[in-house]
Amino acid sequence: MKETTLCYIEKDNKYLMLHRNKKKNDPNKEKWIGVGGKRKKGESIEECLLREVREETGLILTSYEYRGKVYFYSDIYGDELMYLYTATDYIGDLIECSEGELAWIKKSDVLNLNLWEGDKVFLERVLEDNEPFIIHLYYEGDKLARVVEGEF
Repeated sequence: MKETTLCYIEKDNKYLMLHRNKKKNDPNKEKWIGVGGKRKKGESIEECLLREVREETGLILTSYEYRGKVYFYSDIYGDELMYLYTATDYIGDLIECSEGELAWIKKSDVLNLNLWEGDKVFLERVLEDNEPFIIHLYYEGDKLARVVEGEF
């Protein structure tokens, strides 16, 4: 199972979101997501988080919080374990992202974007500022078929 990180960076009651519209053959094509990516061999989860955020945004996180684990099960994209974070402090300036366009979106508007259905499930928990959580999301094709909460 591949491992990834995803981070929602917050500023002025907005999240930095990535509109995936630049890569060919992108499973996330035209979707809005947080920033992050695949963990490299030998890399810790935190190292992956910091590297991916820096590569995609130019920002260096100085404060971040673990929010939960999301397991994705897909009959077409493969399975994934994603470590989810939020961040409020960083240094640096935004750069152009090779995977899409970065935009600061009001937190109240984020759930109205073109998101994966499963992303809405865990984003609602992040927006409610709950304790860390574990969610299992089962996809059939591009459709969310089932949501199971908790460890098993």
